[in-house]
Amino acid sequence: MKELRDLVRPNIYKLKPYSCARDEFKGKAEVYLDANENPYNAPFNRYPDPLQKALKQELSKLKNVPIENMTLGVGSDETIDLAFRIFCEPGVDNVVAIAPSYGMYEVCANVNNVEYRSVLLNPDFSLNAENLLAATDDNTKLIFLCSPNNPTGNILSNAEVEKVLRGFEGIVVIDEAYIDFADNASWSQRLPEFPNLIVLQTLSKAWGMAALRCGMAFASQDIISYFLKVKYPYNINLLTQEKALEILRAPHIFNERKSILIAQRGRMEIDLKSLPFVQKVYPSDANFLLVKMDDPVAVYNFLLTKGIVTRNRNSVTMCAGCVRITIGTPEENNVVLKALQEFAK
Repeated sequence: MKELRDLVRPNIYKLKPYSCARDEFKGKAEVYLDANENPYNAPFNRYPDPLQKALKQELSKLKNVPIENMTLGVGSDETIDLAFRIFCEPGVDNVVAIAPSYGMYEVCANVNNVEYRSVLLNPDFSLNAENLLAATDDNTKLIFLCSPNNPTGNILSNAEVEKVLRGFEGIVVIDEAYIDFADNASWSQRLPEFPNLIVLQTLSKAWGMAALRCGMAFASQDIISYFLKVKYPYNINLLTQEKALEILRAPHIFNERKSILIAQRGRMEIDLKSLPFVQKVYPSDANFLLVKMDDPVAVYNFLLTKGIVTRNRNSVTMCAGCVRITIGTPEENNVVLKALQEFAK
């Protein structure tokens, strides 16, 4: 890869980050009079830990990643946006991503006035590293890979991803929002091999904490230092930190529910394939299924009349005819299947 200094925007490289007394003071004070807080209404009168130390310690144990190699964001969306703000000069640089994929990459590119280049996956939704690399140039700062991919559900080939990591001189961002539902190991375990790698994960999916808005970015200590420079100082609120810790400390519940969802994914794949209007159910390593149908708009609208909300992906590149269905509880899945059987009559 290029020298990190040559990839970071010059103003970010020179940036002196905001610093609060809580960053400088280590330990627990007797009296806090540094941040102009109201002394009443504890504990909500105090700003949350800007470095989220307790939460990071728990995540470090679970993810097998040192604290120095992680930063937390308000969902993965904040860490995606931070990557643009750190590395991409507006109106000059560009990013490359696969298509179809998660829509926020392009939204963030547009918000930050950064050219967005999408490269089609193969017809079976697999990755062709050579095609992806061919779309890059000297002003390409980031490549985004979502694996397992959204909305297709498939994990990307390790061999093809590694070609991208070794063949690109900029930063490769691998979004692993759904990795807990897959059999593959996380790319976060290979950070020492790839200084140009950023791995994104989230507590929103398998951990069931979407409302708490907490995402993770794993990378080299040097890259993480820039995330810490640019992020807002108190981005993860107290309630999120405390509730996330509580849930993370009960991994047996997480494992039990994940097993149920994976089993239900297999069951839903079989039952959906039996419907006469379903053309194909794509293999999934995530907690959803992409389903190709004869008339996806009619199916989507019919389900709405039954109070069932799915995701119409018919207009998404390479997903014509498709509806994306999230895996719910066994009871919720029964309701969906009953409605689809009624539609088939």
